[in-house]
Amino acid sequence: MTTPGLLINGSWHQGAQSALHTVRSPYSGDPLGEIVLATNADVDKALDIACEGAKTWRNTPAHQRTAILLAAAAIADERSEALAQTISSEMGKSIREARGEASRAGEIIRLSAFEGSQRYGDSLPLDANLGTGFDKIGFTIAQPVGVVVAITPFNYPSLLVLHKVGPALAAGNAVILKPALAAPLTAIALVQCFLDAGLPAGVIGLVNGSGSELGGQLVSDPRVNKVSFTGSTPVGENITRIAGIKRLSLELGASSPVIVTRHADLEQAAHSISLGGYVNAGQVCIAAQRIIVEESIHDDFLAALIPKVEAITIGDPLKDDTMVGTLVTENEAIRVESAIEKAVADGAVLITGGQRNGTLISPAIVGNVSGDHAFAQEELFGPAVSITQAKDLDHAFALANSTRYGLGAGIFTQDHDESIRAMREIDSGVVHINWTPLWRADLMPYGGIKSSGIGKEGVRTTVNEMTEWKTVIMHSRV
Repeated sequence: MTTPGLLINGSWHQGAQSALHTVRSPYSGDPLGEIVLATNADVDKALDIACEGAKTWRNTPAHQRTAILLAAAAIADERSEALAQTISSEMGKSIREARGEASRAGEIIRLSAFEGSQRYGDSLPLDANLGTGFDKIGFTIAQPVGVVVAITPFNYPSLLVLHKVGPALAAGNAVILKPALAAPLTAIALVQCFLDAGLPAGVIGLVNGSGSELGGQLVSDPRVNKVSFTGSTPVGENITRIAGIKRLSLELGASSPVIVTRHADLEQAAHSISLGGYVNAGQVCIAAQRIIVEESIHDDFLAALIPKVEAITIGDPLKDDTMVGTLVTENEAIRVESAIEKAVADGAVLITGGQRNGTLISPAIVGNVSGDHAFAQEELFGPAVSITQAKDLDHAFALANSTRYGLGAGIFTQDHDESIRAMREIDSGVVHINWTPLWRADLMPYGGIKSSGIGKEGVRTTVNEMTEWKTVIMHSRV
């Protein structure tokens, strides 16, 4: 087993007394590698070096930054299959899904390189201001925010790392990455792509450890200018309390609704939901968790959905014929199993699936779920969807908006008027018409409202959020 150290000042370090953590396959339990756990002193040193790295990278011309990022993208392309194997092995994602995620790595870096080098400032029409003529010129210029802390989750260990690290580097910032302890090997492999491409020492650092031990130190340190975090709403709330005055991007929890109206194409809806509810074993914040179906087509919809869900194969994530792999730990699988059992005990009906074998859970449909039950209200993060009936479209919109979350939503309807109403009335950062929330283009703005977060991601948006815009006014002597 390899033992990657902590990335500090361009090289991997392991102290004589460093504690090690074994990363294991959630499917087999086999050890995959060991990582070095950072101490508070390690984090402090990493922050000091990042401050120096930020100065170096800020003063590197955009065309030079772009060349290094494009080289990193090419390396990521070459290592795509190895990256996919790592993703699948360490967090249990099926290899077919892992290959799809890994194939986007190079492209996200390329998109970041372009967006980071093409930031156009504005000229300001100062003569439009009363009392000012042509004696002044105003414009805006971009500069990096400085040191960015990126804290990432386990469920998309390549995609969500690069949606933070790529734009941060492209905009000229230094980055300290703290990946999820459950899936750190992918992040280490990605960072190595940047190092092998010639990224200067100190511009990127990586520290491993639990969020409870390192997170507070990282996000509260005054040397940090920007925190980009993806994770749970309670942790995000705590970050807002301790971060101090700095830029925050928080991608938090969700309980994403999907409305199926009486004007829907039921075959299309069932197909989409059979994907959107179960991809990555449902461990996606924009999974199609809450299916809200108009009463008049409820039975016909279930007749279309059930066989599609029952056809989903589960098992060894590294086998090509596996459609859905494991949950990330057995404790997570037990938690999801218990949530299903609680819903059924409270009056819901287990229509299909829900059986657990270690970290595997068969894809479940839970019917007759009350809209105010925790199974519908709280984020499940597992391979199950709830079915709630709505009397009419107004009732469906009320149910969709009934949670504290607002990240993604979908509606299936062939009625133009219903589509327009959904765009306006569903309180969600992203609304999909005739698809589930589980779809994302890397350039689109992506983020939630309400308790689902602060700010937006998506490469172009993230570059902007990791940039300070300075206003410059030139005064004449006349």
